[in-house]
Amino acid sequence: MLQRAREAYAAIGGRATPFYGIAAALALALPLIVGALTGHAAQGAMIALGAYLVGLRAPEGPYGARARNLASAVLVVAVGATIGGNLAGHTWLAVVVVPPVVALGSVFPWIGPTAGLAVLLTAIRPSTGDVLYGGFLELLGGLLVSALLLAPWPARRLRPLRGALGEAADAVAELLDAVAQDVGEQHTEALDDVEVADPGLAAVTRKPDWEEARRAASRALTNARATYGFYRSGRGREEPTRPERLIEALSRVMHETVALHSLMDAARRRPPGREWEMEARVAVAALAARLRLLAGAVAAPDGGPLGDTDSAAVRRLGRQIEAIRRASLAGEEDLVAAALLVQIRRSVERISGGIESARRVVSGGLRIGFGPPRLPAAPHRISVLNRFGTAVRTRSPGFRQAMRVLVTAAVAMALAAALRLPHGQWLTITAALGLRATYDETVTHLIQRVGGTVLGSAIAAILLALAPGQLAAAIILFLFAIIAFTLRSVNFGYWMLFGTPVFLMLLDFSTPSDWTAAGERIALVIAGGLLAFLATRLLWPTGHAERLPTQLGQLLTVHADLVRATAAVVEGDAERLPHDKVVAAEQAVETVTDSRNRLENERVPDTERIARLDDAISAARSIRDHLIAVTRMARQDAEDVGPVPEILDRVADHLEETYDRLSAPEPADADLPPLRERLDDDFADLDSHMAKLARRRRAEIKEGVSTDEYTPLRHAVLQISGTRYALRSLRKDVDDLVTQCLAAAAPSAERS
Repeated sequence: MLQRAREAYAAIGGRATPFYGIAAALALALPLIVGALTGHAAQGAMIALGAYLVGLRAPEGPYGARARNLASAVLVVAVGATIGGNLAGHTWLAVVVVPPVVALGSVFPWIGPTAGLAVLLTAIRPSTGDVLYGGFLELLGGLLVSALLLAPWPARRLRPLRGALGEAADAVAELLDAVAQDVGEQHTEALDDVEVADPGLAAVTRKPDWEEARRAASRALTNARATYGFYRSGRGREEPTRPERLIEALSRVMHETVALHSLMDAARRRPPGREWEMEARVAVAALAARLRLLAGAVAAPDGGPLGDTDSAAVRRLGRQIEAIRRASLAGEEDLVAAALLVQIRRSVERISGGIESARRVVSGGLRIGFGPPRLPAAPHRISVLNRFGTAVRTRSPGFRQAMRVLVTAAVAMALAAALRLPHGQWLTITAALGLRATYDETVTHLIQRVGGTVLGSAIAAILLALAPGQLAAAIILFLFAIIAFTLRSVNFGYWMLFGTPVFLMLLDFSTPSDWTAAGERIALVIAGGLLAFLATRLLWPTGHAERLPTQLGQLLTVHADLVRATAAVVEGDAERLPHDKVVAAEQAVETVTDSRNRLENERVPDTERIARLDDAISAARSIRDHLIAVTRMARQDAEDVGPVPEILDRVADHLEETYDRLSAPEPADADLPPLRERLDDDFADLDSHMAKLARRRRAEIKEGVSTDEYTPLRHAVLQISGTRYALRSLRKDVDDLVTQCLAAAAPSAERS
């Protein structure tokens, strides 16, 4: 029994939210208990209903963002309850009003299902003649649950920021581990055997995947920036705050790690004769360990050990690479291979310097002041109208989903009204709220919703029958609410199983129902599930495939802009890649990834197109990494960068020409020549330039220049030696991206 309990707890994976469960359960139970004790059970149930609807929002992030989210939810519930109160007793008027409200909730996340539920559940109640009073009671419930959820704010104000920064540092450390595991030949047979024998050790024994770790680090840093953005204390200051400096240091470490990965790949293709890989692997792993110490110290409220300020492993790597460099100058090693290792040493040293900068920030504490409260920004009227017009004209997937929800909700409410179904709201709730953006998501959600509701309805009927009175029913509801809200983020099936009794007992608290009502609810939920299934099969295709050409075109153009920005850095016109261009490239990839995932969840997935998109997404991510590596290897005082800027300009031209071909109304007659063929002469010039730089460097040393002196010519050799391999990989990945984008955007008939 204890073993099963441990396995069940481990399956939760740390995603349970006990404080959320306790706060929401208290907000539900307190009004019910007070109402039962004072003889005002109906009013207590109204307050608890408002608390339930606001508690469904489950806000995350900093407490300022949570407060704004909860404030908007309270306002939505109060307005929705007022609208629903005016609709009480007017069945067919509700059929007209409720479906548009539910459809709006599917489009605007800040509305969500809260407004539709507030209007619907208030409209089904008998008319009390005092509409504002009912809305006021639900408003009180929303304020109560908001106060409980925000209660830890003084003591835990920085916890979301600390958590986001700690996760970012840990994700960058994982990226360093992925580089370390790729250095040299790894014999992982023993670890593979351990993983097979005990799958629970997979997270420890597995070899980190570079692509997965790269995406995780990028997402973690983006989340850290967004989390810090909710704190207003740093606004208006000229110097950056400590969290900003830490985020900037982690970003530098991540970009330098990307460059290091590219250099390691180049060195693997052209290695020196002497051993260096063991020292490199240990040095990079040691840097990852230092960064994990910082992650733990950031996330812990009381701090933690920060590690040493220096690394013996990095020093050993530096000595080994210096010996290889001196051997290359004496003619005993390949000069280009030695130059690559020198670039690796410089990259490792810069990573170590970035970690030390982060260490100094963390050692001083992540204090942050208070700022004035900020209300949610009101959407610009013209912007909203333009977005709505564009969605209607293009028949976007979001617009189609909203129309699908609108029609489904209208049909469900019309059936309930025409047939005068008791508890007909369950037909509408299941049918309208069960619809998702894709077929597979809808089916999975409906199975969980219908199955959980059926079991939950039976449990609720038993509990209501056994409860000796309203006070006992409130206590039982409190216990179930703790479980339901705690496990809500773990699995939707858990939420439906434990949340349905809470919802039913809440609705029936003042007027308990019998087994007949439970059976009717179960039948209506099943009917609502069938109605939602028919809607997702019959009402319009989702349209994600139709938007692929536009999304792929955007993917090509933003990467072309990133290539030109890289050329500007190489030429010395810019110091670094603009952050907004890197973010735009990442967002374009995520947009295509989202469409790819939705296509996979269709009833009949287009496996060929999905495979094309997988290759395009992988190529686009590699292109971004190659460009970051090129800019990190660029030196402002390099003597001659050769044809590198011209190569980058040709790459950008190729991407833009592909976009023109993709966006053309008619397909072009001739195929676009591969970039490999277009750049053959340029790469031959680059190789000649590298050979000339090597000869000049040797001549410079013979003339008496110290081998340790940093001259512009030495910088040029270091830059070109690493850049040429990154550019060759870039050329291959651009060809892959172009080929897969053109194939994925083509209709199925043309691809066949």
